[in-house]
Amino acid sequence: MRHQNRVKKLGRTSAHRKQLLRNLTSSLFYHYNIVTSLPKAKATRSFAERLISFGKKNTLAARREALKKLPDRKIIKKLFDEIAPAYANVNGGYTRIMKLGLRKGDGAEKALLELIGFEDKIKEHVDRREQKREERKKKGEEAM
Repeated sequence: MRHQNRVKKLGRTSAHRKQLLRNLTSSLFYHYNIVTSLPKAKATRSFAERLISFGKKNTLAARREALKKLPDRKIIKKLFDEIAPAYANVNGGYTRIMKLGLRKGDGAEKALLELIGFEDKIKEHVDRREQKREERKKKGEEAM
């Protein structure tokens, strides 16, 4: 029984789990959405929403607390300057988890974790990625 066991262990040691959540959250704040397994998405959601709440306070103490949890200054700057102000009048529920079905290799349930309200930024990211892909493809064809 899991009475009073609130931490989702995800089959990892505490240090590995901590770093996994940091990396997933950094990717979420950088790309505005990520695709991962459902349990990882649920664990990342609570971690990310706590950091967004720190960002909404926008004090030096909150910034230092966020840096303790996520020691990437560029991502923290983006969190405090761009992401958190978008949720100034919202009390929680900053992320959305959408189930995507089963993963082909091992049958694990996949999920899309995204920041609500940043759909236009996600589209810009996707368009930029496709444009870079096309440029690389043209460059490869010219080399031949």
